[in-house]
Amino acid sequence: MGFTIGGIREIRSGSRRRGRASECTTVAEYTGLWGWDVVPGARTAAGVCSCGRTGCRERGAHPLDFAPVVPAGATLDEVSESWGEFPGAAVMLPVGRAFDVIEVAESASRRALVRLERMGLPLGPVAVTPQGRAHFFVAPGAAAELPELLYRMGWDDASLDLHGLGSGTHITAPPSDRGGLGPVRWLRSPALDSATKPPAARLLLGTLAYVAHRSRA
Repeated sequence: MGFTIGGIREIRSGSRRRGRASECTTVAEYTGLWGWDVVPGARTAAGVCSCGRTGCRERGAHPLDFAPVVPAGATLDEVSESWGEFPGAAVMLPVGRAFDVIEVAESASRRALVRLERMGLPLGPVAVTPQGRAHFFVAPGAAAELPELLYRMGWDDASLDLHGLGSGTHITAPPSDRGGLGPVRWLRSPALDSATKPPAARLLLGTLAYVAHRSRA
């Protein structure tokens, strides 16, 4: 027996509903469990960004200008109502509110994590992008303090593939696709203590700078 047209429509409709439910559950985890704001982001298909702008320079890797922020603390019901207006949107996190980010190459991040864990230092979440970049979540304010911190540690004159992301920037959150290149993944998943109170950048920066420097040698 084959499927009827009505049956196919019902299956497709059910798949869309389950997809939306999964998206909303992920967003509600970020807002309700980890206390992060979330913003619906653009997606890309066949090289075209869903924002609709001709010549978009950040295809599938930026917030939708017309989409409101889903605030930290939003419940699943509140998320479902808000996110339902933007089905399929990428999950994006504003930086500079609950956390800042130190960005390094993924290869360097894996070596740094081994060292940091051996030293017993506190660690926050770490995400990796399909472009091979790693995002270490640290306490807010780190991006602005980064030049001074590197100076004090003697790394200010080194050529480092290490950058601070702060207020005004956004990162794509797992498991959303970034730029049509694939999903962002957790290298170190959030936990209640590390997500709500990420570590000070100075605790990790020496190791991250050293590994980033060695990686370029």
